[in-house]
Amino acid sequence: MRTILVMFDSLNRRFLPNYGCDWVKAPNFERLGRRCVTFDNAYVGSMPCMPARREMHTGRYNFLHRSWGPMEPFDDSAPQILKENGIYTHLASDHQHYWEDGGATYHTRYCSWECFRGQEGDPWKADLNPAIKGCHNVERSSNAPKPDNYIINRFPVQDAINRAHMPKEEQMPQPRTFAAGLEFLETNHLYDNWFLQIETFDPHEPFFSPKEYQALYQDVDIGYDADWPPYGPCRSSEEVVAHVRNKYAALVSMCDAYLGKVLDFMDSHDMWKDTALIVTTDHGYLLGEHQWWAKSIMPLYNEIAHIPMFAWDPRVGKKGERRSALVQNIDFAPTLLELNGLPIPKDMLGKPLRGVIDHDEVIHPCILFGHHGTHIDLTDGRYVYMRAPLTRENGPVYEYTLMPTHMRAMFSPEELKTAVMHEPFTFTKGAPVMRIETGDPQAKAFPFYRYGTKLYDLENDPGQLHPIENLEVELDLIHKMTALMKENDAPMEQYARMGLPYDHDMTMEELKAQKAFVAANDAKVPVELDGADWTMEAKEQFLALAMYTGKDQLPGLMREYFAQHPTAHIDEAYMTRFACAVTPEAAHGPVLHVLGVVARRS
Repeated sequence: MRTILVMFDSLNRRFLPNYGCDWVKAPNFERLGRRCVTFDNAYVGSMPCMPARREMHTGRYNFLHRSWGPMEPFDDSAPQILKENGIYTHLASDHQHYWEDGGATYHTRYCSWECFRGQEGDPWKADLNPAIKGCHNVERSSNAPKPDNYIINRFPVQDAINRAHMPKEEQMPQPRTFAAGLEFLETNHLYDNWFLQIETFDPHEPFFSPKEYQALYQDVDIGYDADWPPYGPCRSSEEVVAHVRNKYAALVSMCDAYLGKVLDFMDSHDMWKDTALIVTTDHGYLLGEHQWWAKSIMPLYNEIAHIPMFAWDPRVGKKGERRSALVQNIDFAPTLLELNGLPIPKDMLGKPLRGVIDHDEVIHPCILFGHHGTHIDLTDGRYVYMRAPLTRENGPVYEYTLMPTHMRAMFSPEELKTAVMHEPFTFTKGAPVMRIETGDPQAKAFPFYRYGTKLYDLENDPGQLHPIENLEVELDLIHKMTALMKENDAPMEQYARMGLPYDHDMTMEELKAQKAFVAANDAKVPVELDGADWTMEAKEQFLALAMYTGKDQLPGLMREYFAQHPTAHIDEAYMTRFACAVTPEAAHGPVLHVLGVVARRS
């Protein structure tokens, strides 16, 4: 079997005509829909980039045990299994995270690989000119002053440097990636038994594309050029949101053009008769919906979690049809092995897609998805259930790994001091793993608890605008969630922080008691101040500030500050002034960013 995977990053399905969008120009995606099966209920599993890719290799969830990290020594990797069984595998990608500490064991699972530099703030070209400015942010012009600490804040500056080295479209990473994939096809289309993965970082932010794609959309003039939204609340004007959405749409149209080159090659070389094709993404992206930008901080609304996916299986021959069965990217690894007649390892919990492609077979009655250490989410196709941690402390949270790296750095010696060996999980091939406390103070400060547990009825509220209260439905989904957690051998602390019983099914009485506990907890104030009431936002900001700064004396500092600045209402503005008063000026930027995120209630 010959198989092609075309993978994009941060592709929001609602910007594709295949899923109802009537203004983004993507004719090749429409063409793809006529040649393939379109999945209407494809979802993420583990968020974001490398956790999603780990589960695409292994066919099992990453987020219950680990955050961002490399492939582990005990992992099953579908590309490596193909390689070990005489099937040639090749990766062509401009996804920079493959070549950082937190992704450095993925590309070597393939027989051969090619990387193309320059996406985002990839540390590629060197230019120390302090006059270079490069903050392509929603709230800042690209002509904005450079950060005071040029080296520490070099990420957007590096992006500006990279862009200067790709003035022509063919020099940009995405065109080079697809050119490499087409070169592989030109060289090898006469042969059998290979797997080609063409993977581009686009349309991930920043939304940098040639002018010809931007010209497809009537720009909204905001006085500067903004194509790099922040990760956090969207407080921008409607004009800014429209401007950024146009930038994103232009990049989607560019992705569409290069997808078309793959379809053209398959057409001209009659490859549809014997070559499988899968087109997918790792996750979606928020562009102002729910008053959020981007991903990773806010709850996993369907703009992020509900992804586009397309597949052609020449053995089945179904095309131009749609499928409603739930599928995930954990299904990719077993699908790839089944396409090539290879057995599926017992630790792969995803399912081959052949039956779904053929006759809409139900392979998952319900599925889990989420980030490590935040909500655990579940959908059965009708409802989406976002289960929040039971308390503000959200702990404990551990990393289970034999490869202790973060996105761009190894674990520090301080973090590793907390490491203990933990007995093997069912999928670690008998190997014990390190259990390491999650130690990032900013991550601890982000208020995953405060977004609360939410239940959405997608049939009546597809935009997830109005969460519902239905204890019977919620209890049923809790039972399904617990069963899937057990199937995936989730660590015991996951049940504890989520308030889920391990040894029995939760009862209605327990659920009602939990809701009463949460309501009482919400009513508490961090510090009793005479004559002052606290907004919910201010309460959570205080707790986030305490976690971020690690200051045990924060209640005392608040009483002193209140004595000097009395008020009847402790609100977001008051907490901003308090935070600036009790933290060093050098920390105001990150502290106020955390407080801004905390103040956004979804």
